[in-house]
Amino acid sequence: MDAVKNPFSPGAGSPPPELVGREDVLEQARILLGRVKEGRAEKSILLTGLRGVGKTVLLNEIERMAVDAGYRTVALEAHEDKSLAALLASPLRKLLFELNRAAGAGDKAKRALAVLKGFLDGVKVKVGEIEIGLDIEPEQGTADSGDLESDLPGLFIAVAEAAAERRRPVALLIDEMQYFSPVELSALIMAMHKMQQRRLPMTLLGAGLPILPGLAGESKSYAERLFSFPDIGALSEADAAKALRDPTEAAGVHFEKEALKEIFRLTRGYPYFLQEWGYQAWNHASASPITLRFIREATPTVVGRLDRNFFRVRFDRLTPGEKRFLRAMAGLGSGAHRSSDIADALGVKINSLGPVRAKLIRKGMIYSPAHGDMAFTVPLFDEFMLRAMP
Repeated sequence: MDAVKNPFSPGAGSPPPELVGREDVLEQARILLGRVKEGRAEKSILLTGLRGVGKTVLLNEIERMAVDAGYRTVALEAHEDKSLAALLASPLRKLLFELNRAAGAGDKAKRALAVLKGFLDGVKVKVGEIEIGLDIEPEQGTADSGDLESDLPGLFIAVAEAAAERRRPVALLIDEMQYFSPVELSALIMAMHKMQQRRLPMTLLGAGLPILPGLAGESKSYAERLFSFPDIGALSEADAAKALRDPTEAAGVHFEKEALKEIFRLTRGYPYFLQEWGYQAWNHASASPITLRFIREATPTVVGRLDRNFFRVRFDRLTPGEKRFLRAMAGLGSGAHRSSDIADALGVKINSLGPVRAKLIRKGMIYSPAHGDMAFTVPLFDEFMLRAMP
């Protein structure tokens, strides 16, 4: 069939043709945005889940909802090589200049720019991290102590007050939040606590791996009362079938029932893999309907693509010791495994695993779903490890 008209779109954060099975989360976000806009307190939302479940897609959809609702948005992606302050600098600067240029603007946006200048001077954002470009005098004594936990709440209050003056609420959208340092995560939680206490028009919609709720709880005990943590998991078989069937039927192409069952078995319902198998199944099919035979013909191509791209980029970041750890996990089968069993598989004492385990958690490769257990953050990575290290 015509590859140009292929409705599927495998890729990092690429929107699927059908966003199914996420209605509850989107409704929760709609309520949050509506209540904050009206000055009512509501828990911010932090999406959690494994790689490939569509957290970034959901954040992008929520950002679209926020813009439609009249919000200004600040979208960030955390990573290991840039501080929270550096990530915030440019988008907050842009936001405040927009508020300051608005017709009839008062003085709060100008004040917030001065507070931002003092904040960046205080936390000493490195020249190489960001081009600040604020040729104004900083406001002395506000958010300029150099202590992020003290300063970030003050900065957010100034920004939110400027937004309130212009009646333009602000949605802060942050992906990959597990990469923040403990101090950065603590400062962010404290800042959002101030927003809720004062009912200021700024809310946080974030996403991260399953370790995020634990990190937030360790940082501040009140995090569970400040945030909602929807678990974004694999799709049910019915929703997976709908995600595959609806886009193709709109193009006049049909899936056979057995073909849909086989894709669900292979993907376990994870949205990214559904897109990959749907994409290749379309390209391998000579005509409608897409049958089980076409799925079987497409599967080696899909597995090869995943191994070279989705899995390999993560595998290549690992040290030899980290690879051995993950290979031992994979050899124990799918699901979570006790640290003691991994140590036995490696032939080492359990207390020697601590440093490697901590590094793998920090790299976002594994997480602990229960005390003493370890599981992969990337679905099907156990199968890849068996292929990569036979």
